[in-house]
Amino acid sequence: MPQIYVSIGTNVEHNKHLTMAMEQLYQNFGQLLISPVYQSAAVGFDGNDFYNLVAGFYSDLDVLALTQRFKDIERLSGRDHSAPKFSDRTLDIDLLNYGDEVINEPVVLPRDEILYHAFVLFPLADIASDWQHPVAAAPISEIASKFDASAQRLSQIADPINMDAYR
Repeated sequence: MPQIYVSIGTNVEHNKHLTMAMEQLYQNFGQLLISPVYQSAAVGFDGNDFYNLVAGFYSDLDVLALTQRFKDIERLSGRDHSAPKFSDRTLDIDLLNYGDEVINEPVVLPRDEILYHAFVLFPLADIASDWQHPVAAAPISEIASKFDASAQRLSQIADPINMDAYR
C-alpha cells in the first residue's frame, strides 16, 4: 500500500472543519500521521487566514478513488465546488502524492504546490522529512531547508483541536 500525504486547509470556522476533516480521514483510513497546524494568509484572494496541516496514511485506493473520497469529505463540510478557485474554503483536501509515483493524469502527482507553497511544504517536512520527492530528487527536509519563505506569511500555532485523538 502506498504512503499517502494530503494537505488540509480551511479559512471558515477553522476548528469545526478541521475536526470534521480529521474525523472523516480517521474513519476512512485509520491512524493518521499529523503535522502541526500552521496559519497562513489566503493566496490569490482577500480572505481570512487559513489553518493548514498535512496528514499521512496508507491506502490501497487508487488515485481516482482517493480524490473522490476527498471531494465527498469536502462536500460534507458544505464546500461548494462551483465556487471560484480562489475563494473562502470550508475545507480543502489535496492529494499531495501517491507513494513515490510520478503521475500526470488524472491529476499531477506529486502535487506542484509542495515545491511552491510554504503552507504545504513545511507541514509535510514535519511528518515526512525523509520522503524523497520523486521529481525534485531530494528529501523533503532538504527542499524545506533551502526554501525561501520570506514572501509567505506562515506561523505554527497551538493545536486548535485535539489531534491526538486521530493519531
